Amino acid sequence: MKTTESSSHYSSLEKMSVKDLLSNINNEDKTVPTAIEKVIPKIEKFVKVIVKQMKQGGRLFYIGAGTSGRLGIVDASECPPTYGVPQGMVIGLIAGGDRAIRKAVEFAEDDKAQGWKDLLAHKINSKDVVIGIAASGATPYVFGALNECNARAITTGCIVCNKGSLVAKAAKHKIEIVVGPEFVTGSTRMKSGTAQKLILNMISTSVMIKLGRVKGNKMVDMQLSNNKLVDRGTKMIAEELNVSYQDANKMLKKYGSVRKAVDAFQG
Repeated sequence: MKTTESSSHYSSLEKMSVKDLLSNINNEDKTVPTAIEKVIPKIEKFVKVIVKQMKQGGRLFYIGAGTSGRLGIVDASECPPTYGVPQGMVIGLIAGGDRAIRKAVEFAEDDKAQGWKDLLAHKINSKDVVIGIAASGATPYVFGALNECNARAITTGCIVCNKGSLVAKAAKHKIEIVVGPEFVTGSTRMKSGTAQKLILNMISTSVMIKLGRVKGNKMVDMQLSNNKLVDRGTKMIAEELNVSYQDANKMLKKYGSVRKAVDAFQG
């Protein structure tokens, strides 16, 4: 039996108080970072490969189904506003297409050929990197796509929550993060989903920093898409250049980004 499908350590959940439910879920969640710590060397090796590929013009693709697919889309969609990278540099794909983001599409994940077709729609090439995300590690949509990528010398990796899965066997860079049984048996949106989200954070953040998209500890290339971010950008400039908030705001409006404003002042 897959670890992700094994029986919960807890029983009679419906008889627990709300306090006990919350405490027990929290206790299970605490085990996730410890499990991730064990695979940091593999994440490190993979991140270095991704950075190398992206510096040569490659893109980063996430491909998954259900919760796993949605997590990839969330991470990919945050990269342009956070780091100012072009749309399409990091791409999330989900079995069933965009409508599956909000509503489950029946049996979409069982189509072994569709994942590759979805990648082809983005003109996938050998400079790109494809990460298969699947808690079970048995999703045909995912391992089918990875196998096709391997046949064409496209770099592949995976984030899975079982050992020795089909997805892991299809991936050149395997991140197998085993978090144990879920609080609700088989509900991989819980600990497995948390592990996947944390690792995606680690990968995309590390990659973007190594691509020069962070200065010091600041998101100097972020898109100024709302008043909160304009305020944040203004404060960054004021702090970095030791100027007033008003002057910093004028500079931000003139140059359109924190980085450009700082570079212009220091240039």
